[in-house]
Amino acid sequence: MIWLLLLILAVLVLFEMPIVFALPTSAILYLTITDSFPPMLVVQRVASGLESYVLLAIPLFIFAGNLFNSAGISTRIFDFAAACVGHIRGSLAHVNIVASVIFSGMSGVAQADAAGLGAVEVREMKRRGFSAEFSAAITAVSSIIGPIIPPSGIMIIYAVLADVSVPDLFLAGIVPGILMAIFLMIFVYWLAKTERIEAPLVPRKTPSEISFAFWRALPALAAPVFLIGGILLGFATPTQLGALTVIYAVFLGFATRELRFSFLWKSTKETIVTCGALVFIIAAATPFSAILALEGIPQQLATLLLSISENPLILLLIVNIALLIFGMVMDTTAILLVAVPVLVPVMKALGIDPVHFGIVMVVNLLIGTLTPPFGVLLFVMAEVAKVEYRPLLKQTIPFYLPLIIFLGLVTFVPSLSLSLPDFVFGR
Repeated sequence: MIWLLLLILAVLVLFEMPIVFALPTSAILYLTITDSFPPMLVVQRVASGLESYVLLAIPLFIFAGNLFNSAGISTRIFDFAAACVGHIRGSLAHVNIVASVIFSGMSGVAQADAAGLGAVEVREMKRRGFSAEFSAAITAVSSIIGPIIPPSGIMIIYAVLADVSVPDLFLAGIVPGILMAIFLMIFVYWLAKTERIEAPLVPRKTPSEISFAFWRALPALAAPVFLIGGILLGFATPTQLGALTVIYAVFLGFATRELRFSFLWKSTKETIVTCGALVFIIAAATPFSAILALEGIPQQLATLLLSISENPLILLLIVNIALLIFGMVMDTTAILLVAVPVLVPVMKALGIDPVHFGIVMVVNLLIGTLTPPFGVLLFVMAEVAKVEYRPLLKQTIPFYLPLIIFLGLVTFVPSLSLSLPDFVFGR
């Protein structure tokens, strides 16, 4: 009978009902038709799905990222990255990637990176002679580094659903996040060297200029160091670290005289809107996920996958392909809420570490934010850069190659994700 639930969901989506309404509607219709569980289950699951202390960290990190943007920190980060790598062939495209790595330690949300830091990056790249479409494309691609390197809102949701440690996941994302940046920079260098893109060079900065840019950006650079240090030393939970990061952002903004009360209010409103949508999606998907669990879908899926192959690598490949397809048509959070309760028990049964699988899943879903027709980051950057969607997509397509190669590496080499948390926590 579970196919009835999936069929109802598919029909609602085909009739262009937003996924956030399609998920609870399909759950209610399924319970009404089958009478297998009481309809009150929907209400109960909506309430219980939001009862998690760890989820409080998400609005705190989003708020901190918005505050850093409002306080002009994005410009300082970009200037420091330009001083360090702007002279390399590919120039500001490399700067874009490095700046995203630095900013990733503050917000943990790809959309915040794209809309906040992305506005600075696109403006400077266009001023230096890059096309608006390529500037928007590399900004969209580099912004997915944000949720891989801690903090990460998507990892927090996964941790709650999969019942794994948030610090473990945060640490597991550091090496893959840096490796993704290296992959992208190598690809940009190749594009520039083969003249597939026009990348005007930026003069090499002198040591004194690099030092000046460093000191201007130092308060911003201290934020991710403070966060990662807090995780390593274990002196605070991720939620407490999120609150401390917000306090630091407010203090830094007023100390530099770049954060005004009007900016503070604007950041608050942006955070409320973002988190309101996120909470609504979580609440809407919880009953659907509960029905899948009660109907024994994880066990049935495990039996199905094992009938195909008992090789964990082959099964991971199948899951990757499925997630990439779903990422094209569904919101990242909605996929997490539906897929994690189903897939994680299967992965555990196959002997795959849930932390490793979490990183694989996060990378998968982030690539989905760049793929049409959903591709939310493409729509964000089309608006930020004021460019047409199709030319932007054309400039983004070549970057699928290094991203897919990177996904394969993270999938089939678990030590990239697990070595750092294992080392830190002595496992």
